[in-house]
Amino acid sequence: MTGGVNSFQVSGYGPERTGWMRLLARDSVTRRLDWPILLSATALSLLGTLLVYSATRNRTELNQGDPYYFLVRHLLNTGIGLALMAGTIWLGHRGLRTAVPILYGLSVLLILLVLTPLGSTINGAHSWIKLPGGFSLQPSEFVKVTIILGMAMLLAARVDAGDKQYPDHRTVMQALGLAAVPMVIVMLMPDLGSVMVMVIIVLGVLLASGATNRWVFGLLGAGAAGAITVWQLGVLDDYQIARFAAFANPELDPAGVGYNTNQARIAIGSGGLTGAGLFHGSQTTGQFVPEQQTDFVFTVAGEELGFLGGGLIILLLGIVLWRACRIARETTDLYGTIVAAGIVAWFAFQTFENIGMTLGIMPVTGLPLPFVSYGGSSMFAVWIAVGLLQSIRVQRPMSA
Repeated sequence: MTGGVNSFQVSGYGPERTGWMRLLARDSVTRRLDWPILLSATALSLLGTLLVYSATRNRTELNQGDPYYFLVRHLLNTGIGLALMAGTIWLGHRGLRTAVPILYGLSVLLILLVLTPLGSTINGAHSWIKLPGGFSLQPSEFVKVTIILGMAMLLAARVDAGDKQYPDHRTVMQALGLAAVPMVIVMLMPDLGSVMVMVIIVLGVLLASGATNRWVFGLLGAGAAGAITVWQLGVLDDYQIARFAAFANPELDPAGVGYNTNQARIAIGSGGLTGAGLFHGSQTTGQFVPEQQTDFVFTVAGEELGFLGGGLIILLLGIVLWRACRIARETTDLYGTIVAAGIVAWFAFQTFENIGMTLGIMPVTGLPLPFVSYGGSSMFAVWIAVGLLQSIRVQRPMSA
């Protein structure tokens, strides 16, 4: 791993060349960007704008009488996300490495604020902070980023320095402790969906770090034991327990807790191959599917764009994951590999969970579909992640 630093310096992007100085380097940033990721993620966000508009244009109780309310805000969120991506590339994932303790501390502080009177409950989840102007912040989305960066910083430090071939047990324990603190706080909200994503992120990070498989198997066992303990202690709210019960038995309460998933399957099933046409879905127009602009946005695609439209969304997300895996494989330092792998684990699981719950093959957890679902916090976090991926590619020797 020691060769990565020298190659990095030879390529013209040494540690002393940060920020705007990189823009003056011989190999321009734009040439070195991973354009398939950027174009696919942008297409997903723009497609999401149309789906969110279709789901909300007739919902006066949500859009405050303005049919374009969510469309404009979704475009604004996408624009801010692109700016955050550009800022992340400008700072560089290595530049952010020195700021990880500050970012980690800030993210923990924000999720602690959710547990104070400043926190608010939306759709049964007490995981938000209300901001002036009708905006809300969901800190758990940003915790996903800081867990990846924090664990990568610890696990890669001695390996990238050439002192170790792989992280030792003490380092792995420190990394797991770093991830456990915010995860416990998020569980107390409780936000089970975000905790599930964080667990998958931790597993992906450990696998990419080269840590012994005993840690991975041990973590799986601990996760299973923890899930049983949480269930027995009654940490979960009644609505969360009901969701799992409805997942296990879809006919349990079709007019109650199972209503969302039943309507979601009807919407997707009615779309057929090509769909009813954008803005012409009867389930969407009739407002039969709750939370259709956020958690269940994929049902709009399934009904109005059909199998082909839903398949296009999955294809675009697949391109993002494929290119992210390639970045993880080709980077020359362990820190970059771990960061990219953590993002892959995050995006892959969250995509599978979101689409899976609309199809009834996964329990409803309230996780958004990356780039597509409405929500500022989620949009900002995933675009920051894209910025990290682009930075890893920009700051490595050109080989492809």
